[in-house]
Amino acid sequence: MRPHKVVSAAEQLEVRKAFLAKEKELTRLRDQLSQECRQLPWVKVDKEYLFDGPDGQETLADLFAARGQLIVYHFMYHPSWKEGCPSCSFWADNFNGIIVHLNHRDVSMVAISKAPLKQLEAYKKRMSWDFKWLSSYDDDFNRDYNVSFTAEELAKGETYYNYKMGAFPSEEAPGVSVFYKDEHSDIFHTYSTYARGLDMLNGAYHYLDIVPKGRDEEGLPWTMAWLRRHDSYED
Repeated sequence: MRPHKVVSAAEQLEVRKAFLAKEKELTRLRDQLSQECRQLPWVKVDKEYLFDGPDGQETLADLFAARGQLIVYHFMYHPSWKEGCPSCSFWADNFNGIIVHLNHRDVSMVAISKAPLKQLEAYKKRMSWDFKWLSSYDDDFNRDYNVSFTAEELAKGETYYNYKMGAFPSEEAPGVSVFYKDEHSDIFHTYSTYARGLDMLNGAYHYLDIVPKGRDEEGLPWTMAWLRRHDSYED
């Protein structure tokens, strides 16, 4: 780590107060952007989806569980993989304690993956998670929300992800999609985010951003090369 400027507490306070003004401006911009997000136009979901879950087969409407809003985390887990994606596992480690709070704001939250339910249940048990996790193995859901790709698309480097065409290194991709169900039980897709749009949903990354070394990912083969599943670190 490079040498850092060391000053008195009084000098640090003056610099910190100036930086606080920038933080407050970012907060105001974040609030403005969040408001604009909530005002985006919606798309009615007319297609029927059917998922395999711990309670049997469920429709998209069932996943709301008598609430009006639904968050779906698109967890990368291809049927051919022995384990779930380590990066998605990092994000999922943030889920367990928050869903009860979301429920009390009229929000249900689930994870959905392409792998069969048996694989999801075994991995969920291994990782000691208790959030609801469903399989879209026999369904188009992952394709329709642009987080699953065919071998042909991968070979041609023609995958549609994060609202543009390009190459992608995996059969599955991460994302979050949001849905709303009105008083007539009509369902609407209101928002999806992918790639770096998911960063703000990982509390651990935000803590790393405020320590002196930050995420400390410079010089790695790829940004998250350091990451392991929480039961797989060598120590």
